[in-house]
Amino acid sequence: MPPLRGPARRGPTCRGLDRGHGEGSGPHTIAGMTRGEPSGTDAGMPPELIRLRSSIDNIDAALVHLLAERFKATQQVGELKAAQGLPPADAAREERQIARLRALAHDAGLDPQFAEKFLNFIIAEVIRHHEAIAADSTD
Repeated sequence: MPPLRGPARRGPTCRGLDRGHGEGSGPHTIAGMTRGEPSGTDAGMPPELIRLRSSIDNIDAALVHLLAERFKATQQVGELKAAQGLPPADAAREERQIARLRALAHDAGLDPQFAEKFLNFIIAEVIRHHEAIAADSTD
């Protein structure tokens, strides 16, 4: 994923995401999907609904790319842990991460319980991956 751009670093950039030059400046694409041209299901929809859904689609694409980058990093962590004989899970770090994410969620106006559930799901997947890496390294 390319680094964040510009001095303000306003948000993530994604491969496959063409943001154009401003609102209404033309279609935007996400991995082959075109925005700005109503699809069969968008025909007759209010333009504001189409615009909001398009924004949600862009955010979803960014989330997928961010998760992919996160899992690339955690894969490397799992490999290092396995090489060093460290356990796949680190309960103290997980607790700190959950507390940090809850505070970030609160500050952002997002339900901290939702943020915690989301992070717990991610942590469970990471641990599962780390366990698989550790098992493969002992074979």
